[in-house]
Amino acid sequence: MDRRTFLTGNAAGAAALASCAESAPQADDKPTSAYPRPIKMHVGTQRGGTTTPERLQYFKRHGVDHICGYPARPPEDRGYWTREDIEKLLDLCNKHDVSCDLVQLPFLSSSHIDREKRGAIMLGQSPERDRDIEHIQVMIKNFAEAGLPAFKYNMSLLGVLRLRQPFYPENHRTPGRGGSTYSTWRLDDAKDYPPLTRAGEVDEDEAWERITYFLERIIPVCNEYKVRAACHPHDPGVPPEGFQGMVRVLGTPDGLKKFASIQESPYHGFNLCLGTTAEMLQDPATEIHDVIDYLGSRKKIFNIHFRNIIGKRDDFHEVYPDNGDMNMVEVARSLWKVDYPYMLMPDHMPHHRDDPRGMQSYAFAYGYIKGIIQSLETLG
Repeated sequence: MDRRTFLTGNAAGAAALASCAESAPQADDKPTSAYPRPIKMHVGTQRGGTTTPERLQYFKRHGVDHICGYPARPPEDRGYWTREDIEKLLDLCNKHDVSCDLVQLPFLSSSHIDREKRGAIMLGQSPERDRDIEHIQVMIKNFAEAGLPAFKYNMSLLGVLRLRQPFYPENHRTPGRGGSTYSTWRLDDAKDYPPLTRAGEVDEDEAWERITYFLERIIPVCNEYKVRAACHPHDPGVPPEGFQGMVRVLGTPDGLKKFASIQESPYHGFNLCLGTTAEMLQDPATEIHDVIDYLGSRKKIFNIHFRNIIGKRDDFHEVYPDNGDMNMVEVARSLWKVDYPYMLMPDHMPHHRDDPRGMQSYAFAYGYIKGIIQSLETLG
């Protein structure tokens, strides 16, 4: 329903009520909703420290009932979580009436490969990558047995690229409102990054080979145990010729579409970061809706990072969700249209010296997201 139709419909409804006041509805009459289906999405978070009662209480009192959990890191000699590790996390969350809906794997994170200890999967190094894949297969089985429905992961060698130390000679954050600062990326200014990482040069074909090798061995196990695997896109995309010697194939909408087509499965999809997706686009405010429609209509979105940017591909900074280029109310409406049923979680919030742990900024974001969801629920 477009805005004009909605406003016209409400005006007509108001006129009808005014002319028929004597026939007021009975108490058990139910209004007709503007939406043909309920709003299923809900506010969530992925903030670390979820193994402590204090952090769970913080989430709960700010209206966050769903989280991505972080079990204690497994010992080096084991390298994966047991069923008991997962159950311990779930029991603690349940004790505080918080639902742990997924976890971030203990490796395959957003770390830069030069800082990553377990990078064999994306480096394409066997037999180490086969060992790491086997550990993930074991964890998928353990997730299912413990009652955890999903996990998220990254397939990245470059991590999150921003203008910052140690590769940028100064702290180049963009000044923001109220004395806050915004994380920034301008490709033209990224001159001091080393030309190559320890991964060397990785072209498009090599990148897809490593991703496909992984998916062919992981998604069938997800199918067997009915556990969703949610991959985060590359943050940000880089030019077709690559950056630091590497092409980022999950840094374009076409790359996301190709990734979704490998190993067709209802358990293979995305931890779709809206900020990262906007960073792929020339006009995020309008183009973001097409990406949501394509992936969402195919049920390929398993988690949402609900963040905003000012700018476009190769030149942007990350801002509060209410003051970026995307209209996040309209973004939430697009997610509703594809019947998205999972978490909307803030991510990469601005920094301020009075809020070193981000407790204030994330509390603001939780309330903002909750307000958007409630506004959609009351439109009928």
